[in-house]
Amino acid sequence: MIGRRALRRSGEATAFLAGGLRTVLPALLGVCVLPLVAFLSIIVIAIPWLPEATRPLRALTRAERRRVARPLGREIPEPYAPPRGTSFQQGFALLRTASTWRDLAWMVQHGLLGLLMAVMAVALWPSILFSLSLPLWWWAAPEGSQSAFVVLDSWPKALTLPFLQAGLNVLILWLLVPRFARWQVWIAARLLGPTRGSSLAERVEQLTETRAEALEAHGAELRRIERDLHDGTQAQLVSAALRLGLADRRFDADPQGARTLFLEAREGIEDALTQLRTVIRGIYPPILSDRGLPGAVRALAAGQHIPVTVDIDEGDGRVPAAVEAAAYFVVAEALTNVAKHSGAAAARVRLRRDGDRLRITVRDDGKGGADPARGSGLAGIRRRVAALDGTTRVDSPVGAGTTLEVELPCAS
Repeated sequence: MIGRRALRRSGEATAFLAGGLRTVLPALLGVCVLPLVAFLSIIVIAIPWLPEATRPLRALTRAERRRVARPLGREIPEPYAPPRGTSFQQGFALLRTASTWRDLAWMVQHGLLGLLMAVMAVALWPSILFSLSLPLWWWAAPEGSQSAFVVLDSWPKALTLPFLQAGLNVLILWLLVPRFARWQVWIAARLLGPTRGSSLAERVEQLTETRAEALEAHGAELRRIERDLHDGTQAQLVSAALRLGLADRRFDADPQGARTLFLEAREGIEDALTQLRTVIRGIYPPILSDRGLPGAVRALAAGQHIPVTVDIDEGDGRVPAAVEAAAYFVVAEALTNVAKHSGAAAARVRLRRDGDRLRITVRDDGKGGADPARGSGLAGIRRRVAALDGTTRVDSPVGAGTTLEVELPCAS
């Protein structure tokens, strides 16, 4: 009988468990599918919105960088790379970027410890005044409402403990609060600035772009020289050679006609020489060799149809030839832009050598509104400067003229 009951219980349990397959199988399917659904939801919904979601955080960190710049004595550069690609690509890039997690770490510690430090620092000042005033009114206050370490219930306590409490608060205010401030500055500098790795990566990326621009500028220059030689100088020389050949054939039969062809050939050769000198000036202006960069820039300014003031610091010695040529073409292109597009009545060119940097500034009082992304003039200047690892800045508010600032490395 006992064995029969045990067998029946086992059979009923087996039937019950087998009946549970109706819910087990969907549950198993849920175990497999729900994580996938959650993962896909994160990818499809959260990732594309991540760039927008980080905007408030980045605005907050920018405000913190500005706040700590004064006690730190320098600006903290932003470690963020410019956004590229679709929203998915930007979202994944943010998840892989160390600066995102460093910003989050700063936000957590600043939100917790920063609040504690600020409340403590602010509360210490009235606490000191409260402690110092306790001996004056403790006896009139309700029992238990005044204390300095302990509840005051006698004059000896009232005349000693409040002053000890005030002294302790002053000590904390003197020793710890400045350290709290320095700690906040240190944390912001460590977490909100670029890391050494990101700085190196940014520098490598910058050098890669600079190299690409240098190769592009070099290729464009070679194509220009080839075009000028092929369409100008070579055509003139071929024409002169044909005239000389015809003159040689007609020399015995028609000396006068041959002489005319000789004269035309000579004119063609002279034109070819003129064009060849133009090409040479486009590679390295001879005036730089004769008069140096100051004299060449003054010659450029003198050739403009508007007054151009030149302010040049001669400095110590000449800069390298490549830098001289780049500076000369920067000034020439800038003044050409002023003449063609600015509508200015006057312009100013300033050259200063500061250590191993040559600074060039070209200002005009024209209509402004110059856009470096439009037009070939400013883009050509930027490419030429980038080829030497220099920097270009354009400030051109509408109606307030244009200022072009260029820095070129000129270390020997």
